[in-house]
Amino acid sequence: MLWPFNHFRKPRRTPPGTIEAIYGMIVTQAREPLFYRVLGVPDTVNGRFDLLLLHLWLLLRRLRAVQGAAELSQALFDRFCEDMDDNLREMGVGDQTVPKRMRAFGEAFYGRVQAYDQAMEAGGEALAAAICKNILNGTGFDQAERLAAYARASEADLGRTDEAALLRASFKFPRALSEDVTP
Repeated sequence: MLWPFNHFRKPRRTPPGTIEAIYGMIVTQAREPLFYRVLGVPDTVNGRFDLLLLHLWLLLRRLRAVQGAAELSQALFDRFCEDMDDNLREMGVGDQTVPKRMRAFGEAFYGRVQAYDQAMEAGGEALAAAICKNILNGTGFDQAERLAAYARASEADLGRTDEAALLRASFKFPRALSEDVTP
Protein backbone atom coordinates (compact mmCIF):
# COMPACT_ATOMS: atom_id res chain seq x y z
CA MET A 1 0.00 0.00 0.00
CA LEU A 2 1.23 3.50 -0.82
CA TRP A 3 1.04 6.01 1.99
CA PRO A 4 -0.28 9.43 1.03
CA PHE A 5 2.41 11.47 2.74
CA ASN A 6 2.57 14.03 -0.03
CA HIS A 7 0.13 16.23 1.91
CA PHE A 8 3.07 17.16 4.15
CA ARG A 9 4.93 18.70 1.22
CA LYS A 10 4.68 22.33 0.36
CA PRO A 11 2.36 22.65 -2.65
CA ARG A 12 4.12 23.47 -5.91
CA ARG A 13 2.85 26.46 -7.82
CA THR A 14 4.82 25.61 -10.92
CA PRO A 15 2.78 23.32 -13.19
CA PRO A 16 4.42 19.98 -13.99
CA GLY A 17 6.52 20.11 -17.14
CA THR A 18 6.98 23.88 -16.96
CA ILE A 19 10.61 23.69 -15.88
CA GLU A 20 11.46 21.31 -18.72
CA ALA A 21 9.55 23.47 -21.20
CA ILE A 22 11.27 26.70 -20.14
CA TYR A 23 14.71 25.15 -19.89
CA GLY A 24 14.16 23.56 -23.30
CA MET A 25 13.33 26.98 -24.72
CA ILE A 26 16.53 28.41 -23.25
CA VAL A 27 18.64 25.59 -24.67
CA THR A 28 16.95 25.78 -28.07
CA GLN A 29 17.52 29.53 -28.29
CA ALA A 30 21.15 29.18 -27.19
CA ARG A 31 21.68 26.66 -30.00
CA GLU A 32 20.31 28.96 -32.70
CA PRO A 33 22.90 28.66 -35.52
CA LEU A 34 22.86 32.41 -36.30
CA PHE A 35 24.62 33.14 -33.01
CA TYR A 36 27.53 31.01 -34.17
CA ARG A 37 27.55 31.63 -37.92
CA VAL A 38 26.82 35.36 -37.96
CA LEU A 39 27.40 36.79 -34.49
CA GLY A 40 30.76 35.14 -33.88
CA VAL A 41 29.97 33.01 -30.84
CA PRO A 42 32.57 30.23 -30.87
CA ASP A 43 30.89 26.93 -31.76
CA THR A 44 32.65 25.16 -28.91
CA VAL A 45 31.61 23.67 -25.59
CA ASN A 46 32.58 26.95 -23.90
CA GLY A 47 30.80 29.10 -26.48
CA ARG A 48 27.61 27.10 -26.13
CA PHE A 49 27.89 27.19 -22.34
CA ASP A 50 28.32 30.97 -22.35
CA LEU A 51 25.34 31.51 -24.65
CA LEU A 52 23.23 29.22 -22.47
CA LEU A 53 24.24 31.31 -19.44
CA LEU A 54 23.29 34.51 -21.24
CA HIS A 55 19.78 33.24 -21.94
CA LEU A 56 19.35 31.77 -18.47
CA TRP A 57 20.45 35.10 -16.98
CA LEU A 58 17.98 37.02 -19.15
CA LEU A 59 15.07 34.93 -17.97
CA LEU A 60 16.13 34.83 -14.32
CA ARG A 61 16.60 38.60 -14.43
CA ARG A 62 13.00 39.00 -15.59
CA LEU A 63 11.71 36.53 -13.01
CA ARG A 64 13.23 38.61 -10.20
CA ALA A 65 10.42 41.12 -10.81
CA VAL A 66 7.69 38.46 -10.69
CA GLN A 67 6.17 37.95 -7.29
CA GLY A 68 6.12 34.27 -6.38
CA ALA A 69 8.66 33.26 -9.05
CA ALA A 70 11.46 32.38 -6.64
CA GLU A 71 10.53 28.68 -6.78
CA LEU A 72 10.55 28.73 -10.57
CA SER A 73 13.88 30.56 -10.67
CA GLN A 74 15.44 28.07 -8.27
CA ALA A 75 14.02 25.13 -10.22
CA LEU A 76 15.46 26.55 -13.47
CA PHE A 77 18.87 26.96 -11.87
CA ASP A 78 18.65 23.42 -10.48
CA ARG A 79 17.73 22.11 -13.94
CA PHE A 80 20.72 23.95 -15.40
CA CYS A 81 22.97 22.28 -12.81
CA GLU A 82 21.50 18.85 -13.60
CA ASP A 83 22.10 19.46 -17.29
CA MET A 84 25.72 20.48 -16.69
CA ASP A 85 26.29 17.42 -14.48
CA ASP A 86 24.77 15.14 -17.13
CA ASN A 87 26.90 16.72 -19.86
CA LEU A 88 30.08 16.27 -17.86
CA ARG A 89 29.32 12.62 -17.28
CA GLU A 90 28.48 12.10 -20.98
CA MET A 91 31.85 13.64 -21.86
CA GLY A 92 33.51 11.04 -19.63
CA VAL A 93 34.44 13.27 -16.72
CA GLY A 94 34.97 11.03 -13.68
CA ASP A 95 33.03 11.11 -10.44
CA GLN A 96 35.98 12.63 -8.58
CA THR A 97 36.25 15.56 -10.99
CA VAL A 98 32.54 16.36 -11.49
CA PRO A 99 32.14 18.34 -8.22
CA LYS A 100 35.15 20.53 -9.04
CA ARG A 101 33.83 21.24 -12.53
CA MET A 102 30.35 21.93 -11.15
CA ARG A 103 31.84 24.43 -8.71
CA ALA A 104 33.58 26.11 -11.65
CA PHE A 105 30.25 26.24 -13.54
CA GLY A 106 28.61 27.84 -10.51
CA GLU A 107 31.36 30.42 -10.22
CA ALA A 108 31.08 31.17 -13.94
CA PHE A 109 27.31 31.54 -13.63
CA TYR A 110 27.43 33.91 -10.66
CA GLY A 111 30.33 35.87 -12.12
CA ARG A 112 28.53 36.43 -15.39
CA VAL A 113 25.24 37.28 -13.68
CA GLN A 114 27.04 39.95 -11.68
CA ALA A 115 28.93 41.25 -14.72
CA TYR A 116 25.84 41.34 -16.95
CA ASP A 117 23.65 42.93 -14.26
CA GLN A 118 26.22 45.65 -13.63
CA ALA A 119 26.70 46.20 -17.35
CA MET A 120 22.95 46.44 -17.96
CA GLU A 121 22.68 49.04 -15.20
CA ALA A 122 25.71 50.99 -16.47
CA GLY A 123 24.28 51.27 -19.98
CA GLY A 124 26.25 52.35 -23.01
CA GLU A 125 28.78 49.85 -24.26
CA ALA A 126 29.22 48.10 -20.91
CA LEU A 127 27.08 45.10 -21.85
CA ALA A 128 28.87 44.71 -25.19
CA ALA A 129 32.20 44.82 -23.33
CA ALA A 130 31.04 42.14 -20.86
CA ILE A 131 29.74 39.97 -23.70
CA CYS A 132 32.92 40.47 -25.68
CA LYS A 133 34.98 39.34 -22.69
CA ASN A 134 32.79 36.43 -21.57
CA ILE A 135 31.36 35.03 -24.80
CA LEU A 136 33.61 36.19 -27.64
CA ASN A 137 36.94 35.69 -25.84
CA GLY A 138 37.85 39.37 -26.08
CA THR A 139 37.54 39.68 -29.86
CA GLY A 140 34.87 40.94 -32.23
CA PHE A 141 33.48 44.00 -30.47
CA ASP A 142 31.12 44.71 -33.39
CA GLN A 143 29.60 41.28 -32.92
CA ALA A 144 29.50 41.85 -29.17
CA GLU A 145 27.49 45.02 -29.78
CA ARG A 146 25.00 43.02 -31.83
CA LEU A 147 24.77 40.38 -29.11
CA ALA A 148 24.25 43.12 -26.52
CA ALA A 149 21.49 44.63 -28.67
CA TYR A 150 19.92 41.17 -28.85
CA ALA A 151 20.17 40.82 -25.06
CA ARG A 152 18.53 44.22 -24.54
CA ALA A 153 15.77 43.33 -27.04
CA SER A 154 15.26 40.02 -25.22
CA GLU A 155 15.07 41.81 -21.89
CA ALA A 156 12.50 44.24 -23.32
CA ASP A 157 10.43 41.39 -24.81
CA LEU A 158 10.52 39.47 -21.56
CA GLY A 159 9.61 42.67 -19.69
CA ARG A 160 6.51 43.05 -21.83
CA THR A 161 5.55 39.41 -21.34
CA ASP A 162 2.66 38.85 -18.96
CA GLU A 163 3.79 37.27 -15.70
CA ALA A 164 1.31 34.42 -16.05
CA ALA A 165 2.72 33.66 -19.52
CA LEU A 166 6.22 33.50 -18.06
CA LEU A 167 5.10 31.11 -15.35
CA ARG A 168 3.34 28.90 -17.93
CA ALA A 169 6.23 28.89 -20.42
CA SER A 170 4.06 30.75 -22.96
CA PHE A 171 6.67 33.16 -24.28
CA LYS A 172 9.41 33.26 -26.90
CA PHE A 173 12.81 34.81 -27.15
CA PRO A 174 13.23 37.23 -30.08
CA ARG A 175 14.94 36.13 -33.25
CA ALA A 176 18.72 36.21 -33.04
CA LEU A 177 18.85 38.65 -35.95
CA SER A 178 16.06 41.07 -36.60
CA GLU A 179 15.49 44.77 -37.08
CA ASP A 180 14.97 45.09 -33.30
CA VAL A 181 18.42 43.65 -32.66
CA THR A 182 20.66 46.22 -34.29
CA PRO A 183 23.04 48.17 -32.07
